[in-house]
Amino acid sequence: MKKVRVAALLAAVATGILGFQAIQTPIHAASASAESALAHQADNQSPPNAGAESYARHCAICHGDQREGILPAFPPLIGIAHQKTGDQIAEIIHSGKGRMPGFPTLQSEELQALLHFLTSSAPSTPEATAGASAADSSALAEAGGSLFLQNCAFCHGRDAMGGESGPDLTQSELVLSDATGEKISAVVLSGRPANKMPVFKFSSHEIDSLVAFIRARTATAASQKGGRRGVAVADLQTGDAQAGMRYFNGAGGCAKCHSPSGDLAGIATRYKGLQLEERMLYPEDATSKVTVTLPSGQRISGTLAYLDEFTVGLRDKDGVYKSWSTKAVKYTVDSPVDAHVDMFSKYSDDDIHNLMAYIQTLR
Repeated sequence: MKKVRVAALLAAVATGILGFQAIQTPIHAASASAESALAHQADNQSPPNAGAESYARHCAICHGDQREGILPAFPPLIGIAHQKTGDQIAEIIHSGKGRMPGFPTLQSEELQALLHFLTSSAPSTPEATAGASAADSSALAEAGGSLFLQNCAFCHGRDAMGGESGPDLTQSELVLSDATGEKISAVVLSGRPANKMPVFKFSSHEIDSLVAFIRARTATAASQKGGRRGVAVADLQTGDAQAGMRYFNGAGGCAKCHSPSGDLAGIATRYKGLQLEERMLYPEDATSKVTVTLPSGQRISGTLAYLDEFTVGLRDKDGVYKSWSTKAVKYTVDSPVDAHVDMFSKYSDDDIHNLMAYIQTLR
């Protein structure tokens, strides 16, 4: 079994290093319940296309003209009503989420119109079955392909073979062992909060179509010998665990920040394969702290929310976003992930595989 080359792994992981979160403005509560706004949509005086116009001004640049998303960076919004209530959508619009900025000034009629547009039926688009191939020709699988593209492709890829943050479903143990579709259905309807997978409100027919599509993609992937896009777990089990432990405690410097019986306890149970290796190389969800010193001498600390050459922003202990011009203040950043990045140029193939072998023993 050939070892996975470090250069390829680092290239895949390093794509996450260059992304910045957009500036987030302070959160303001909606003036009225979004659910009530939707329920009384017919009573407002907004023009019929007001929601589409608001979407074009504020959302289309990231989520596409037809709500189709711009993968892998920005998810589609078609079918968002399957995932979120009106109140939840309104909260995201006002507060922002991740790399998405907040729009707290959207209120009243414009907010109602935008919510109505976002939760309306999907526009017709020729990409609706982009994930399906000739092998996925059944009507049920094609319908599932459209649903998958709208709701799942952002994380799992258009072809279900892995994407922005979700695993390759065509090699999933759960999918491969699910003869009836009940296991897939349970995961979709219940979500996996620990892995940041949301709950989806699909009908039984929609669930059946998703299962049909995933199975079709699994069959297609199995027939494409030599064309595998993912990395098999076996490819990541070629190292020497004892050598990896010595590297962890010695030259790698891992023990300075991590403990096998502390923060890493059970990590190999929570993550497997490439997902575990990616977290070892570059833990994307590691939060950085920042302390900003104002001209008055006052020091403000919080979680780093934004940083470029012009602006530094943080969220304080109350979750309030604050930002300053980098020219007007002094700041220091404590970024635990920097130690991982610094190692990129130092790892050898053996270091990676040995360290991975050791990490996989932490169950």
